[in-house]
Amino acid sequence: MATSGMAATDSPEAETRKNERPNILFILSDDHTSQAWGIYGGILAEYAQNRNIRRLAEEGVTLDNCFCTNSISTPSRAAILTGRYSHRNGVYTLEDTLDTALPTIATALQASGYHTGLVGKWHLKSQPQGFDYYSVFHDQGEYRDPTFKNSDVPWPGNRNFGERVHGFSTDIVTEKAIAWMKEQDKTQPFLMCCHFKATHEPYDFPERMRHLYDGVVFPEPENLLDWGPETNGRTFEGQKLETIARNWQVASEDPDKWWCRYPELPFSTKGMHPTAARKSAYQKLIRDYLRCGATIDDNIGKLLVALDEMGIADNTIVIYVADQGYFLGEHGFYDKRMFYEEAARMPFVIRYPRELPAGKRLDDLILNVDFAATLADFADVDAPQGTQGRSFRDNLKGKTPKDWRKSIYYRYWTQHKIRPAHIGVRTDRYKLMYLYGDPLNMTGSSDYVSEPSWEFYDLLKDPKEDHNAYNDKEYAEVIKKMKQEMQRLQQEVGEEQKKN
Repeated sequence: MATSGMAATDSPEAETRKNERPNILFILSDDHTSQAWGIYGGILAEYAQNRNIRRLAEEGVTLDNCFCTNSISTPSRAAILTGRYSHRNGVYTLEDTLDTALPTIATALQASGYHTGLVGKWHLKSQPQGFDYYSVFHDQGEYRDPTFKNSDVPWPGNRNFGERVHGFSTDIVTEKAIAWMKEQDKTQPFLMCCHFKATHEPYDFPERMRHLYDGVVFPEPENLLDWGPETNGRTFEGQKLETIARNWQVASEDPDKWWCRYPELPFSTKGMHPTAARKSAYQKLIRDYLRCGATIDDNIGKLLVALDEMGIADNTIVIYVADQGYFLGEHGFYDKRMFYEEAARMPFVIRYPRELPAGKRLDDLILNVDFAATLADFADVDAPQGTQGRSFRDNLKGKTPKDWRKSIYYRYWTQHKIRPAHIGVRTDRYKLMYLYGDPLNMTGSSDYVSEPSWEFYDLLKDPKEDHNAYNDKEYAEVIKKMKQEMQRLQQEVGEEQKKN
């Protein structure tokens, strides 16, 4: 990797290398969890509409162990851009704002001669920096007829003010991204960040997907009827399917007074047995969610066709990744946040025909803080200043460094009774969580202080995390070592240690 992005202008040979640097199409979705991609197995694999995701996997490399460092949208996006953990980028919760002075992968690539564009969900509150062009949603954005804040007019701040575009958001974001890519001078590389709102709640979909899955009864996760801590020994309540069922029911009664527009209403579980009610809510969630996900796959196809038609597919890195995972009925949950596998995993596929093998899978432990360093490596520039991640370019080619990480560190900072603030560490086999349950003055947190607790899982014997084995004597020595590893990782990432 070059010692400086500016060094590319020092000689004719360097200038040639600069002009041959890859384009980057970074496609980011919201909550599109690995269980619904169809390339990670699971009970929904055969139901997922994934022709284009599957194409990327067949022509590129799939990451099997990619994780976020804080499973909630705004902090994960900040980590992706800056390569820094939450305590270093200042974005701990959904309520925090990204500091415009922080270096990002966009500012690094822009400074080195890349054309840079951003379309869709931004969700970091401050004006995007490092982008020659942006057209972004206010906050979450809307699925239908969304409003875009555009770079050719003054930034409106935290107001839903801008260009109203009629249509479905996933389609519109794709059209804007393609139009911008086609306008670029082919003598210079580009970075296009194409960010979908999908598959975030309310899991909406366009009319063409309305009858997809009509009459289908989806298989259920084995632990769908996990009713609470008494079931598996976990130490928190969690966000249960009954909550989304209640939301649908309230919105059915008065849609105009609800915060979002849910599709396929009315819905009600009134009068149902609790088991039947949960099963009914699960079926609606999956049907809506997979229709929403099918729309993403459809639009990934449009993006890939555009690259082919432009004749630049061979020298364009295409990444498709979700900002975090999502519970789809596992443990009776929906939503994310907790350091369980479904919520913490980031499904990730990358294609770069000029350099990377086709149809390969990578087992190495990768983090979202690694993305910025990796893209900078491919672009032959320095990673953004302060980046804590590490390039996995060599890993993708089957050349994993001998000193690559064997464990990962996680921290969810927002405190609520049903989902306490917690710290986690994971290796290839074991996971330890410390639910400290203190708001620590974090934005968006409640004042409720939970009783501190621990959870431990043997992912080899218990991959679904159905048994909290923290008090099992056979793991006493392993847990001791995992606590030591948690403290070591806290020190490594520069986070203030708390007495556990």
